[in-house]
Order: sequence, then structure tokens, then C-alpha cells
Amino acid sequence: MKQARVIDNSKQLGSSTARSAPDLDRQNLERLREKYENNPNEFFDPKFRRVAERIFDARGTRATPFSGIPTLLTAPYLKLAADTDLSGLQVALTGVPMDLGVTNRAGARFGPRALRNIERIGPYNHVLDCMPLGELKIADIGDVPFQSRFDIKLSHQDIEAHFSRILDAGVKTLAVGGDHSVTHPILRAYGRKEPVAVIHIDAHCDTGGATDANKFHHGGPFRNAVLDGVIDPKRMIQIGIRGAAEYLWEFSKDAGMTVIHAEDIDRMGIDAVIAKAHEVVGNGPVYLSFDVDAIDPAFAPGTGTPEVGGLTTREALAIVRGMKGLNIVGGDVVEVAPEYDATHNTAHVGGQMLFELLSLMVFSPSIGKRTA
Repeated sequence: MKQARVIDNSKQLGSSTARSAPDLDRQNLERLREKYENNPNEFFDPKFRRVAERIFDARGTRATPFSGIPTLLTAPYLKLAADTDLSGLQVALTGVPMDLGVTNRAGARFGPRALRNIERIGPYNHVLDCMPLGELKIADIGDVPFQSRFDIKLSHQDIEAHFSRILDAGVKTLAVGGDHSVTHPILRAYGRKEPVAVIHIDAHCDTGGATDANKFHHGGPFRNAVLDGVIDPKRMIQIGIRGAAEYLWEFSKDAGMTVIHAEDIDRMGIDAVIAKAHEVVGNGPVYLSFDVDAIDPAFAPGTGTPEVGGLTTREALAIVRGMKGLNIVGGDVVEVAPEYDATHNTAHVGGQMLFELLSLMVFSPSIGKRTA
């Protein structure tokens, strides 16, 4: 004889004994309706209101991110001419579209244009709680005017002259490369009076010697800058280093630089890396150079010398944001080569890192002077 099938009606849909959803909090709903439906353009948190007042007009409308002439981080454009007065600026954003120093894949000359075409970067940095375009006087002043597209030595002279002019006007800079060789002449401009400290985030140390009878390539800017006396190697830290070119970088440690390899970051932890950077560079002027190949090519494939095993974008953001409070006087984002990235992810990463560097400048004692 078959046993009777027992059915647990409590598990059936609609059963009176089944667990029911909690009743909707009608009082809270009415409170929200009263507060937000009657004030659709109001921001109640003072922190958010401060940001919104700079973005929305009186009608509650904000500018569309896909219209207008593109500039770096949507900063106002200031055409640089022989008689242009830069003294009203605190930070000048400028492109350096030159990639004559690459040893592998060319194309970083298109980096500045690619970053200008990336929309929706900023304007609010929720982690650092700042809005740099609203707190600093900033402009995109266009690109370095090059005399030649073929001569790298002449191009480096043009870069140094361009940045020297900006610094002589009392303005700090953020640059978009271009290959990493452009950082050498920028540092020559910054270190004319005294050497600066450097935070260098990259897959490669870029302290190699001459290649094919030329020392002005993207694998050697920091060796050149040390030998020129414009950076202090004992106040320089290199973060994210990895790959098969390790044998080229003995100059880094011999000069006294602190090198943190990508695999060290897992062992040390992000907080320890940040603390080490603060210890190394100290309170003096600091230049921050960010090579986009520091990021793993899974996130940023559009670069000349990709190396697997790199930083995630979240790790890179945490490290850069951890430099808040340092005396940041300048920086660059280099090696974005958009031809190798059909998704534009690399340019997006580069644009975000540029925004993070600009955010740091809000808290730099030399520029923004905000302490919190």
C-alpha cells in the first residue's frame, strides 16, 4: 500500500502561514515624498549642496558632458600665445603630443587628444571630498608647440621651454603625454633651482641607459633627470615595477631610489605603500608621474609597453589618493596610446588619474592650501 503524499501547504504561494514581506513604512514614504517631491532640485546635505551649486544653474540644469569643445577635464580653455598672461592661474593643464622616444609601439602622441575626448570625469572627488575645478583656478592651455615632429632632442628643448614659461609665471602644471621621455625636460624645468622629490607609478623604472645611441627615450627619463641634478634620487619612490626589463634598472637602487615591485604591494598592503611614499618624499616639493602601463593591461591595454600582473584601477586610485597632503607641485599622465584600445578604457583610466592628481593639488601646501 502506497504511503500518502504529505503536502506542506505552508510552503505554497499564498499560504496564510508563509512568511510575508514586512509592511511598507508608510510614514517614511510620506516623509520622503514631502522632502524630495516638493523640492526636486534641493540638496540637503551641505557637502553635496556645495558641489551642486557649482554644477546646476538656477533652473536645475547642468551642462551636458557630450557637447561643446572638449578640453582636459572640461577645464576652461585658454589659448596660449606669446603675450598670454598666465598669472591668474594656479594650475595649467597641457598636452605633450610627442612619442619619438618609444622603444615598442608608437601612438602615445594621440594621448592628449584621447583624454580630451573622455567625458564624465569628475567634477566631484567623493573620496577626497573636493571639486578641483571649483576650488582652483585652472585652464587647459593646449599643447606644447613643437618645432619639429622628427627631432626628439629639439622636441625636448621645446618641452622644457614651454614648462619653464608656465613655472616662471608662478603656475603649476599637469601634463598629458606623449611617451615617458617627456617627463625628463619637464623635470629640468621644475628642478632648475633645487631638485624635487618624485613619486613614480609605473611598470618600469625608466632608468635605463642609451638605446640605439640615444639616451632621450622613454626608458631613461629618470636616469637623465638624476644625472642632470634636477631630482633627488633618495627622495624618489617607484611603485608597481615588474616585467622582463628588470635587468635594465640597476641605476635605480644604485642611485638610492626606493623601488616597490608590483608583487611587493600584495605583501605590504596599500596602506604600507602609501606610508612608505610619504616617508621617502618628505615635506618638500613633489612631482608625481603616472605611466598608464602601471595598470594591468586587462584594464588599460592601450599603451606602448604593456606588462601583465599590474595594478588594478582600484589599487591605483587608492595609492594616488593616499598622497593627499603632500606638497604636490606638478605631475603627468603618460603613455596612453589609444590606437591599441578599441574600448577607450585606457584613455578613461588616464583621464581619471589626471583628475586624481588635480584633486591632490587642492590639498597641496604650495597650491590649494586646503587641509581637510
